[in-house]
Amino acid sequence: MTSREIIQRVLQFHHPSRIGFRFSAYNGEPRLNDFCGGSPTADPSWEQKRWQHETGEYWTDEWGNVWRRVDPRHSGEVHEGAIRAWDDLDGYRPPTLDDRSRYERARESFAANPDKYRLGSIPGCSFNVARKLRRLDNYLLDCAAEPQLVRRLNGMVLDLILKMVDIYAEIGADGVFFCEDWGTQDQLLISPAMWRDLFLPDFERLVLHAHARGLTVWMHSCGYVYDIIEPLAQAGMDVLQFDQPEVHGIDRLADNFAGRMTFWCPVDIQKILPTGDRELIQARACYMRERLGGSGGGFIAKNYGSVDALGCSPEWEHWAYKAFVEVGEY
Repeated sequence: MTSREIIQRVLQFHHPSRIGFRFSAYNGEPRLNDFCGGSPTADPSWEQKRWQHETGEYWTDEWGNVWRRVDPRHSGEVHEGAIRAWDDLDGYRPPTLDDRSRYERARESFAANPDKYRLGSIPGCSFNVARKLRRLDNYLLDCAAEPQLVRRLNGMVLDLILKMVDIYAEIGADGVFFCEDWGTQDQLLISPAMWRDLFLPDFERLVLHAHARGLTVWMHSCGYVYDIIEPLAQAGMDVLQFDQPEVHGIDRLADNFAGRMTFWCPVDIQKILPTGDRELIQARACYMRERLGGSGGGFIAKNYGSVDALGCSPEWEHWAYKAFVEVGEY
């Protein structure tokens, strides 16, 4: 059974030979990895600007936003959005992410890895892009004060993302993956009712469009997002990637969504991995496989890509990997 077939069966709860894996190398040695990723290359007509200031490092992105960070270990946050005032929306032009020439490298990578499950990267559904264009604090106020303008901005973003989905379908992807952080440690960024009103239609539109093109949809989100898992499941979301699965409760996820959604997770990066407790880390890895992957599929194990930022040793997450391997066969 190839990696691609294993992941297809994991998603279909169709009894693969083992759980799925997405682990990078450890001490130079490869580990199980069922995936091949692809993304657009840089727009040759766009030039990024970078500068240093006493308040941090600044740079621009191709959407026109200005970013800032003070700690080089972290990715930073938008300092100034491209759409500073709503009047700017009329003349705004999004980047050339619908330019097929920017996907040639991804097409070649997908063609060279037919036995892997091939995921194309998209920048979000609508929120992850739109909140940067307005800057998060402004955007959250907009959700309450200017919902019609928020819908208009979201629609512009999603129109472009659906063109990306079409390109990925044409070049051989099996699914699309995006990051969209919706939670704090204990609640959504907005009320569940507002989320359903302003954002659920975008998720439904994205999933429907991708499924019509034969692609699955994979979403990462940080923090507590339990209140939107059910509507996402009903919308047809295929995979949720949680780095903090414990914030929702492993048993609660399994009891309510096993056999309906696939979860793609490391051992929890806040409650479990940072303890450095080998027995706890490995026991929790085994429990995650049992509960989340106990329906003939439904679970993919992974490592966290920035353990140094967590103050953790790479060896600690390798303990989890070995436990996942030991209990991973069906």
